[in-house]
Amino acid sequence: MPITRKLGGKDVNPIGLGCMNVSWAYAQPPEPREAKILLNMALDMGYEHFDTARLYGGGKNEELIGETLKGQRNRVYLASKMGLIADGQRRYVDCKPETIKAEVEKSLKALQTDYIDLYYMHRRDFTVPIEESAGAMGDLIAAGKIGGYGLSEMSADTLRKAHAACPVTAVQTEYSLWTRNPELGVLQTCGELGVALVAFSPLARGVLANGVREPGALEEKDLRRTHPRFNDENWPKNLALVDAFNAIAAREGVLPAQLSLAWVLSRGDHVHVIPGTTNRQHLSDNIARVDWRPADATLAELDGLINQRTVSGPRYPAAMQATMDTEEFV
Repeated sequence: MPITRKLGGKDVNPIGLGCMNVSWAYAQPPEPREAKILLNMALDMGYEHFDTARLYGGGKNEELIGETLKGQRNRVYLASKMGLIADGQRRYVDCKPETIKAEVEKSLKALQTDYIDLYYMHRRDFTVPIEESAGAMGDLIAAGKIGGYGLSEMSADTLRKAHAACPVTAVQTEYSLWTRNPELGVLQTCGELGVALVAFSPLARGVLANGVREPGALEEKDLRRTHPRFNDENWPKNLALVDAFNAIAAREGVLPAQLSLAWVLSRGDHVHVIPGTTNRQHLSDNIARVDWRPADATLAELDGLINQRTVSGPRYPAAMQATMDTEEFV
């Protein structure tokens, strides 16, 4: 029986499924029929926590999950997000109370369900006091439309303010060996408040799953091509770290992805991970060693090898970074 961790008061497998790239963002997404097969395979493999968002594929990702979960909604702890809105070439954040209440209706319809277990604000709306947004989420909880709410890419200070207004279920943020920002406050504050930390990109956007060797070979629309860590200046330095990491995985007798996920999960019992994939074998590999924890000496070795001092380049382009509320290393 796999280990479980608490999420919204429920016991779930701490390795969930990030569904974004089934519809959008990296390589060409699979056809809907193939995507449904993949999602059903995930259920059969023991994935319980599915994560999506209004943004992904312009709503198509929620619709795909809604179609897939017909008749089996009770098998899934379902999370979605609102607030990060794409309107043509324009992208903006809107977490006004009235927008939150309008967007959840769109999500419920697309997901073909009458409740969502966990509903996040995708980014901080700096034009609205976080307490007002949290209050709107509280109204949705009281109405039975969501089980709990979360914050995505927000700071420890924002978390405390939101939690005081209405208790937060989870904070979702990027966290892996090569993105350590949660260690500046969010990781510890979540633990203190009894809030789950859900790590997206726990495989460093495929890098720590040995999934990127030559960024120039990525598809033209792949978002990683715009990220500084993959450019001609930074990538050779980062690839050297990857090679050293892969050698440790080989020594430990696990796949690089399994080692990366185990390191993130070792950071606290309140931590969950949601790796994404469109590859059936990777789907199986990612969840296969959920019960394995490396020795403390190995964890410390990894900690020293890949961290904010050794990784070359910021995690986002400047324009995207400006939308973040998370703490940043100086």
